[in-house]
Amino acid sequence: MSLSDSKRVNSLEFRLQVGLTISLILLIILLWLFGAGSVERLTEDFIASRLEHDAEAILGATDLGQGVSVASAKINQIYHRPYSGHYYLMLGANGEEVASRSLWDFKLQVPRMPAGEAQRYHLPGPDGQNLLVWTRGYRKQGEDLTLAVAEDLQPLKEQRDRFLKHFALLALAGLMLLLILQAMVVRGAFCRLRPLRQDVQNLTSGQEQLLREDVPTEFIPLVNEVNHLLRLLSSRNQRSRNALGNLAHALKGPLNLLTRHIDQAASQDPGLHQAHEQVERIRVLMDRELRRARLAGGKTLSERFDARQDLPDLLHALRQIYRERQLRIDCSIEGQPNPFGDREDILELLGNLLDNACKWAHSQVHCHVSGTRGLRIMVEDDGEGLADDAIELLTQRGRRLDESVDGHGLGLAIVNDVVQLYEGTINFERSRKLHGLLVRIELNPLSYDEGRGS
Repeated sequence: MSLSDSKRVNSLEFRLQVGLTISLILLIILLWLFGAGSVERLTEDFIASRLEHDAEAILGATDLGQGVSVASAKINQIYHRPYSGHYYLMLGANGEEVASRSLWDFKLQVPRMPAGEAQRYHLPGPDGQNLLVWTRGYRKQGEDLTLAVAEDLQPLKEQRDRFLKHFALLALAGLMLLLILQAMVVRGAFCRLRPLRQDVQNLTSGQEQLLREDVPTEFIPLVNEVNHLLRLLSSRNQRSRNALGNLAHALKGPLNLLTRHIDQAASQDPGLHQAHEQVERIRVLMDRELRRARLAGGKTLSERFDARQDLPDLLHALRQIYRERQLRIDCSIEGQPNPFGDREDILELLGNLLDNACKWAHSQVHCHVSGTRGLRIMVEDDGEGLADDAIELLTQRGRRLDESVDGHGLGLAIVNDVVQLYEGTINFERSRKLHGLLVRIELNPLSYDEGRGS
């Protein structure tokens, strides 16, 4: 099953549509079966009632003066036409049998009935007819008689089948209409959730707002909990960023005093020159964190990385950090990359990649970004590059290839962690253009975008 099929099967709207469709089909089938059974019973009840009336007329025309006989002129003439579909059989107490002329030479197998008892059943008739037989026992002029009156069901059965066929077609048309109306009603009901979905998409794209509460009643508890969580996370995130900025600003004053003190003392003690370098290194790291805090600003936690909007700020910060080396740091963006991933994750990844490239570069660092669903990143420099056996050391946490270059050695290890988080790939090779190190990264959208329902 493909990913799109799996999403469709797990869709609440899809499951509701399927459940209601099955219910409607079962309802129509039960209605058709009930209607068919009701029509059949109604038909047989109608025929039985008519047979009972005919039996009363035949009994009234029966003469017991000299044996059992029926006055033909007093009964319906249809009982005189051979195989007309209407028949009767009179059984006398002494074994006499008087059959309608319509039976011709066909013998009905009719049981004798006690006086006052009646029975209805089916029997095969002449010419393959299916007969409904109504039989009752009578007592007339002190003599017990059994009278059976029968009628062929075939003509009415054909009319009944025609009716049921038309009823089935009508039920099918009604089912199709109900399914269309059901789809419209269900879709209309779920349309009320579209604003909620748009709010979530706006949230993931960086537009800070709470989820609207104008939703169906069943979703209000969920919306309230999500809004509470958003307020809590936003507050904690803002406090963390403020704390970072306050800490950096608080340390800036003592560091300035310490720098001036070391500068004054360095003229008398040359050994303090190394201490001066370490203080300057702390200052650079603080400035970098302050810039990152300013870049993050007050945005939402789940803001996505927008290459065209966020990269210029990052490059500007790097140019300020390495302004004394006069590095040429540029970037090219191919096409219109969609906002992707968590903004802080991608800035962390790009910041470490570009920072490492700037450390090793002689004069130039280039970054290339592309991709419409995922994100493809290429960072290269014009440094010395690496030998094949040195590439394996790049992503080992805490390892550096040149201890003379300032850095904690965590940059590429952090990059590797972010790449694994997004189920991406990372490759190292020599740049054909700048002849230094080239890093290629491809991030997978499945781990972030589809995982969050975008």
